[in-house]
Amino acid sequence: MSAPARLSSALEGRRLVLALDRRADELAAALRRHGAAIQHAPAMSMIPHVDDPLLLERTAELVARPPQLLIATTGVGMRGWFEAAEAAGIAPALRAALAGTRVLARGPKARGAAQSAGLDVDWVAADGTSAEIIDHLAGHDLHGIRAAVQHHGSGADGLDEALERAGAEVTALTVYRWGPPRDPAAVHRSVLDAAAGEVDAVLFTAAPGTENWLVAAERAGALPGIAGHARAGRLLMAAVGPLTAGPLEARGIPALLPARSRMGALVRAVVQHFDPAPADAHQPAAPRSRRPAPHQEDAP
Repeated sequence: MSAPARLSSALEGRRLVLALDRRADELAAALRRHGAAIQHAPAMSMIPHVDDPLLLERTAELVARPPQLLIATTGVGMRGWFEAAEAAGIAPALRAALAGTRVLARGPKARGAAQSAGLDVDWVAADGTSAEIIDHLAGHDLHGIRAAVQHHGSGADGLDEALERAGAEVTALTVYRWGPPRDPAAVHRSVLDAAAGEVDAVLFTAAPGTENWLVAAERAGALPGIAGHARAGRLLMAAVGPLTAGPLEARGIPALLPARSRMGALVRAVVQHFDPAPADAHQPAAPRSRRPAPHQEDAP
């Protein structure tokens, strides 16, 4: 099989660290097509729960007693939930049970995954936060309402508690969770290399991964060097969205964000940063966002 065609030499001679686990190979391949050298340093791992008996048990309960409200928090979680249902042979029954359910999505990726599963989405949080969902439901009397919440990998986000305070009966669905890095040594090497000025950019796609990588840098005594290089423009810190950039901005480290919270847009923003082109040649990067609320993520 021939190697993918080179798209440009914009990243030729550039060394990029990918501090992510999921879809890292896909992102690496896209960056290599512009000449980048890739260093993998996933700062967390995704542990699926698709064969978790509790998840399947709660899914079967929802089929038997359909919820009036479903909150979808992530695209990967919604896809994983329906994959688990497919494997258990109850996906058609689950779709039928949710046909009349009001669906709220925490962002566009969650909405897209829900729609791909055949669900109609009634409302989408504009900024992609759980706090928006809580605000949206504030003041509603949910007594007698059965609600299902597909949780993101970080777990606690206040949704269950807010729904229960409003009187709802809540079924929590944990499809995956974030775990420790599979190769801590690779993460350690990457933070030292970044502090030593041997890295041109570090890319992040989920807030927990950003936080874990920065904590590893703090433990290694590398964070001051990393922050100094980033503030001086010698090191690019690029995040797929404002939630992912939160741990960077909380430490006063500037972050490049793409115009849209998508992998392809992240690649375009990084390419344009190192090789500016006419406005119609690349998707422009968005201005740096405000610091988001905790316990959220941008992961697709």
